[in-house]
Amino acid sequence: MSFEYPQDFRYLDSHEYVRLDGEIATIGITEFAVHELGDIVFLELPEIGDALIRGENFGTIESVKAVEELNSPITGTVIERNEALINSPEEVSEDPYGEGWFLKVRVNDPGEVEDALTADEYRALVEGE
Repeated sequence: MSFEYPQDFRYLDSHEYVRLDGEIATIGITEFAVHELGDIVFLELPEIGDALIRGENFGTIESVKAVEELNSPITGTVIERNEALINSPEEVSEDPYGEGWFLKVRVNDPGEVEDALTADEYRALVEGE
């Protein structure tokens, strides 16, 4: 199976992505992660105004197979969360890189994303290339 990994995103080995637009980061999980999880039934996300710290847990995603912690690829403050996914977490599966985003974060240091994996590095990690 072939998955999409947008080139303008950065990735964590725990399958979160970050897309940086100036000082605003959009965070979600990859198409690969969605596929591995299967049917998603629950999503726990932080509140607006909560602080995220790069590498630390910020919530959980639950499927019929497993409960996984979500890790932050960036340090900053939550300015928006995808409320539609709280009510209908299964919608993550339909468009993880578009409408399936989790959080928007005002970042403290945009340079932090440089430590995350590029699309090619992430593809090699998950597809064993």
